[in-house]
Amino acid sequence: MFDIIGDIHGCYDELLDLLNTLGYSLKSGIPIHPSGREIAFVGDGMDRGPSSLQVMQLLFAMQDKGQLIYSPGNHCNKLYRFAKGNDVQQMHGLETTVAELDSLPKEKRAQTLKRYRQFYEELPLYHQLDSEKLIIAHAGLPEQLIGAPPSRTVRTFVLYGDISGKTLSDGRPERRDWAKSYHGTPWIVYGHTPVKEPRFKHHTVNIDTGCVFGGKLTALRWPELETVSVASKQPFQPEKFTVYSS
Repeated sequence: MFDIIGDIHGCYDELLDLLNTLGYSLKSGIPIHPSGREIAFVGDGMDRGPSSLQVMQLLFAMQDKGQLIYSPGNHCNKLYRFAKGNDVQQMHGLETTVAELDSLPKEKRAQTLKRYRQFYEELPLYHQLDSEKLIIAHAGLPEQLIGAPPSRTVRTFVLYGDISGKTLSDGRPERRDWAKSYHGTPWIVYGHTPVKEPRFKHHTVNIDTGCVFGGKLTALRWPELETVSVASKQPFQPEKFTVYSS
């Protein structure tokens, strides 16, 4: 039994609210459920929001205990490239995480970046759970790529979705609605594209309900296929949400 949490983006207070609503205790330092349920994440725990480092420390603690199920997203990848010393643009949310890092003492900053590199390098591209009936992939996964060997194609889709190569007027990449044509048997739980309500389409569920943009932080309960949400504490930015025609 899993509780799969959508894109957090540094909204640590909302994460604690959601864990409490789901019945988890953090007395041991990591989320523990009295019924043995497990937490999983669709990625992008950091960037944009106010408390990325607190989210990261919780993820590190879960990883140290061998209890982390986390599918990395595009923001995770960009922060990893920054942590390695690559020249990446500090925009689209990375600048908020870097500002938090820069507020740390020099040695603590270096330790945090080193720990983040370790964190990222231990993550699989996506997770197949419950006898492969459930797949957690940050931006989704089309039927033809399920189980395919790791490749640039798989990595790009999992991190960024079905991008067309075109750019929207606000600078975001154009993303095709891959879920509309998905007809696979496994359920794909993903995030990446903010929607005002969890979107069920065929055997896919988008649970990025735009917490950092003033929406909600949402979890999908598996195998129940029920969603649980808590309200965001961030300012509402309606222009950040995608509205699908069907």
